[in-house]
Amino acid sequence: MTFSTLLLFIPACFALNMAPGPNNLLALNNAQRYGLAKAIFGGLGRLVAFAIMITLAASGLAVVLLTSQWLFFAVKLLGAGYLFWLAIKLWRASVNGVLSKTSAPHESTVKLAKQECLLALGNPKAILIFTAFLPQFIDPATAVGGQFMQLGGLFLLLELTAISIYAAIGSCLQSRLSRSSIQRVFNRACATLIATLGIGMLLDAKAR
Repeated sequence: MTFSTLLLFIPACFALNMAPGPNNLLALNNAQRYGLAKAIFGGLGRLVAFAIMITLAASGLAVVLLTSQWLFFAVKLLGAGYLFWLAIKLWRASVNGVLSKTSAPHESTVKLAKQECLLALGNPKAILIFTAFLPQFIDPATAVGGQFMQLGGLFLLLELTAISIYAAIGSCLQSRLSRSSIQRVFNRACATLIATLGIGMLLDAKAR
């Protein structure tokens, strides 16, 4: 991988990482509700999902998913359904009048990581990133597999940076959302955005 390739790849990739998709919105809300550390560690579940996708794309198995119209449609339906489920859960989430370590809601890090992982696995656009975006920076004249894994590893590192940024923003909002009414509005705003992304996924699936 040449230095010029990295200069092109890093900003383009980071722009994708920072896009306000469902996983980033979830990290933002998790940090606001449970704190910075839990949101970041929960985000590791997303990295596991992306690592699986990178491995599949590098081995060529992801092409099977993309070329199978019914299978790709099924993944979209499952992903949209999970988005709606998260949106409903977030809309109905309990809030606290005063946000503190003793009164804040509790959720296991493993459960947050599972949510992030399932949400990422149910997003077919992530598969497109690894099958259409990454190959643009690969030189076919040299070992493709090694380059793919290097770019994939760099993608995961930048994704972790994006998770940390969104979690930091959510953590900063934590002290500003101490009133239960404001917390409820914030939660429902995030739920609405996530549900909107689910609707967009369904419309995209119908268009195909």
